[in-house]
Amino acid sequence: MWQRQTVRQLADRSGRSERWVRQQLDRSQPRGFYLYPQPVVGIADVTFWSREYGVLVVRAADLRQNLCWLEVKTETAAGYREARAILEELGFTFQAIVLDGKRGVKEVFAGIPIQHCQFHQVQTVNHYLTRRPKLEAARELRAIALGLTDAAEADFTALLDQWHERWASFLGERTDDPATGRWAYTHRRIRSAYRSLRTNLPYLFTYQRYPELNIPNTTNSLDGCFGQLKKLLHGHNGLKQKRRWKLIQEILRR
Repeated sequence: MWQRQTVRQLADRSGRSERWVRQQLDRSQPRGFYLYPQPVVGIADVTFWSREYGVLVVRAADLRQNLCWLEVKTETAAGYREARAILEELGFTFQAIVLDGKRGVKEVFAGIPIQHCQFHQVQTVNHYLTRRPKLEAARELRAIALGLTDAAEADFTALLDQWHERWASFLGERTDDPATGRWAYTHRRIRSAYRSLRTNLPYLFTYQRYPELNIPNTTNSLDGCFGQLKKLLHGHNGLKQKRRWKLIQEILRR
């Protein structure tokens, strides 16, 4: 796992056959970890290796320890609900949770402070506006979004309100389609970027409202864990899914 050892290398080192090594891998069970159930500030996200294979992980930000991991085919609220149920059954309670903003997931953690990852929010704005927008309204809105991580909630909200007031008529412009007789908003991507910021605004500064909890404002801690996980797995291409899952669990428990 840590030294990118192949089955052949393990067989040579142990003086056994490759078949024997594979049998030991299949028989082995991932070790558990022992952590006293306690209140935690969680970070939850999913990373994918293909369109139909990913792993959902819940990490304790304050403990720097992964608490729960599940194989998933898609990122759905059901997966997060299962992870929360598992941890609460073990005795863990969530003081707060940091999420990337997947639709429907916030409802799973209703009743606790929710922090929307500011890094993912900026990525969403970049998706709609690109990194080099041509229109002035888009450039101004992107500049506001880029200042998100350094802004206070009141200041950011004021900037967003001022931007919308300045560009309200521009955002309302419509384009008619003579072929269908229908119309559409001319600047749909700018409207989508603004709507994303406005919709997520109640969750973008949760970490400032609860300073005593030390809530991270991004999922970067978990993203770094995912990067390490994929780096270690890269040396083991071709593993059967069951063996790969065992390897993933062994890495995540560290």
